[in-house]
Amino acid sequence: MPYSRRVFANDGTIDSDELAMRERPGLGDGTVDEAERAVASRLFARVAPDTVCPGVWDEICRFKAEHSIS
Repeated sequence: MPYSRRVFANDGTIDSDELAMRERPGLGDGTVDEAERAVASRLFARVAPDTVCPGVWDEICRFKAEHSIS
């Protein structure tokens, strides 16, 4: 099962542990390439600020801005 479906499978949202797990592969080599940006963009598009705790939303926004993810 693709990772993005596993993240949302248990409760339909993403928590801080799942977010950290999602960030790790892209940062393993210190950069986020275009393929990783595309996956992250699709994943983050499924998250709304009212469905996650404020800290998770802030981290998503920071990660997106830092790595030019739309």
